Amino acid sequence: MERCCSTQADILSAQTRSRQQIRILHARRPRDWFLRTSLIAFAGLLCAAIWIGDFEWKFSEQRGRNLARFAEEMRPFPLQHEPWSTDVAFRWSAQLLDDKGAAAAAKTLAISLVAISIAGSIALVLSFPAARTFARPDAWSRSSPASRPSNRIAWTSLYLSTRAALIALRAMPEYVWAFLLLAALGPTPWVAILALALHNIGTLGRLGAETVENAEPRVFETLRAVGADRTQVVAFGLWPQLLPRFLLFYFYRWETCVREATVLGMLGIASLGFWIDDARARGHTDELVFWVLLGSAIVLVGDATSALARWAVRRA
Repeated sequence: MERCCSTQADILSAQTRSRQQIRILHARRPRDWFLRTSLIAFAGLLCAAIWIGDFEWKFSEQRGRNLARFAEEMRPFPLQHEPWSTDVAFRWSAQLLDDKGAAAAAKTLAISLVAISIAGSIALVLSFPAARTFARPDAWSRSSPASRPSNRIAWTSLYLSTRAALIALRAMPEYVWAFLLLAALGPTPWVAILALALHNIGTLGRLGAETVENAEPRVFETLRAVGADRTQVVAFGLWPQLLPRFLLFYFYRWETCVREATVLGMLGIASLGFWIDDARARGHTDELVFWVLLGSAIVLVGDATSALARWAVRRA
């Protein structure tokens, strides 16, 4: 009994010492005043934004009635003000899907696939001259032989112009590109394809260039030391390192293209976005919700496909 009480006392004493040591360590912890100041500044900025925005937080009775009306109108038209029937809802959904939903979904996927294929192909080529480690006369050379000034100027100009082009392409959102192309080409699927492709060339090109710059240089230096030229270094040393990472970026941006292709349909292209805007204009809330859910389903399929492809690339 005495041994048991002694053991419990020792445990309590050890716990007390541990708490004291924790308090001492907490008091002596390094204090990052920049981080604290940043958090305080952000909190103040958030409060100022809420005050300047003059947001209305009150949930009025009119809003409640609008919400109830929306909840009723989002039901399939044959079931509005009627008891719910899964069979009727299924037939209504199947009819919409057969009439225009399947074609719009297929066109949305086709737009995203063509756009990301164009963007990926061009961005892959531009990734090399946009990388500092590649766009130089003595790329990956352990020794830096003297090069002509004109040669250095040419490589520097190529690097700066490629970087500037990539910045300009990704600086303009897909919607801005689409509006410009719509004025030039009219309501054609190529408006969405080119708008998505141009923006993603800038994004994928920058990501590819960063991958090239961050690649382990010792393999390339060894190849250069045994006499390999720049093209051989890229083909046999850089490309195997670049491909898995670039494919990850490729599939990630394809997910984005699927979402953006849906939205860009609101510009008049017969994709899901077109029917979403059409249902909104006609006040058909039930169809609007159906098209939104169908677009979400396409995005989920694209996300699952992308995740599977990334998993396969990582395993390879």
